[in-house]
Amino acid sequence: MVFASPLFLFLFLPLTLAAYFVVPKAWRNAVLLVASLAFYAWGEARYVALVLASVAFNAWMGIRIADAATRGARKRWLIAAVAGNLATLALFKYANFAVANVNALAPILGVGTMALTNIALPLGISFFTFHAISYVVDVYKRNADAQRSLPAFALYILLFPQLIAGPIIRWRDIAAQLTQRDARLADFAYGARRFVLGLGKKTLVANTLGRAADDIFGMPAAELTTPLAWLGLVCYTLQIYFDFSGYSDMAIGLMRMFGFRILENFNYPYIARSIREFWRRWHISLSNWFRDYLYIPLGGNQRGRWRAYANLVIVFLLCGLWHGASWPFVLWGAWHGLFLVAERAGLDRLLARHPWIGHVYALAAIMGGWVLFRCDTLAHAASYYAALLGQGAASAHQSVTPHLDGLVATTLTLAIVFATPLARRIGAWRDRVAATTTLASGAVQTADVLWLTLVFAASAAMLAANTYNPFIYFRF
Repeated sequence: MVFASPLFLFLFLPLTLAAYFVVPKAWRNAVLLVASLAFYAWGEARYVALVLASVAFNAWMGIRIADAATRGARKRWLIAAVAGNLATLALFKYANFAVANVNALAPILGVGTMALTNIALPLGISFFTFHAISYVVDVYKRNADAQRSLPAFALYILLFPQLIAGPIIRWRDIAAQLTQRDARLADFAYGARRFVLGLGKKTLVANTLGRAADDIFGMPAAELTTPLAWLGLVCYTLQIYFDFSGYSDMAIGLMRMFGFRILENFNYPYIARSIREFWRRWHISLSNWFRDYLYIPLGGNQRGRWRAYANLVIVFLLCGLWHGASWPFVLWGAWHGLFLVAERAGLDRLLARHPWIGHVYALAAIMGGWVLFRCDTLAHAASYYAALLGQGAASAHQSVTPHLDGLVATTLTLAIVFATPLARRIGAWRDRVAATTTLASGAVQTADVLWLTLVFAASAAMLAANTYNPFIYFRF
């Protein structure tokens, strides 16, 4: 069940909200827990037992870590907890990839091939595993208290707004809110507004550009001209941003409607002037997770320059592998890791002196990486790079016109504009106008309602008229 679906918008969400606000406050967490289990079961009923087992395992491990008498005992429990989580993730997400690679090498090594029944990837396993690891590590470090109520811990892991595709929420940032939070009208209104805008980003922008990107990336190499390749890459670059940031907006909005406040996950990443800045703006919760739970434990930049370089490459190789069990994802991670090494080695000083050069460089590096992210195989990525660099099908008669109709061109233009902080500046101007007089405040509020109604109606119409509605990050 995706947020951008009639089932969620017109049945699941209204019923959940009604039940949540009708019952006494003491029952509201129970409503959310039942709703979250139903949400997950709708899309992956066969793995409900797995996610519940993960909840029980990590809740128990957190208590064992907290109650351990010595630091050594706490560390042993932590190792067991992290190993258990990673083993589960490895089995379901990477076993097929490992067996496929072993079998590819088998003829060279002169050994027999391995047989393994294809293992389906459980929804959201990467996200709820990372939530669990951050919890047990924080309990070990005494940065958070262990939760001794199983239902409360289950709600932290299973909260449906962030269960499938994040953002990654740390236990210490939400623990107090699980037991005490206000359900204020202003918060609900803000959450509803944020949700509708995220829905519009997803359905009106990402889906429109995604269809064009899919058509172009799906073309045979012999038909892919250089202009088409660039159009497809630009469309995908904006699709993935509006798709995932739209999902994050919806998740943040839903959480606020239920009284929770969580951190932002995107901050206009395409205005970055370096890859380092990009990762401070893109999927912020994941970037911070890798920094705090992998890069720093590896030694960060405290053990010399070359160790810092190695740590960066290791972190981003694993970041690529986290996104998907395939070699293009691994190389995408290495791509970003090597750019970060170059920046740390001195490129960042040049970029700081010439901001426009930095912006062009960052966009080129980001978009070049998206080719690996989007292509299913290395051969596909190689042919796409060739087309981008002018080695496309020069004799082909493919035109960009069929892929760049009026709707796509208009959406592309608006997406480029609103991938910048212009929307934030418009919002700040609107707030200043609303603060001038009572009449101005009423006019601004009326305009907001009309605007949001239009976005919601257009999004609903788009969902009713189209079957193309992928969520890119669900696959991770």
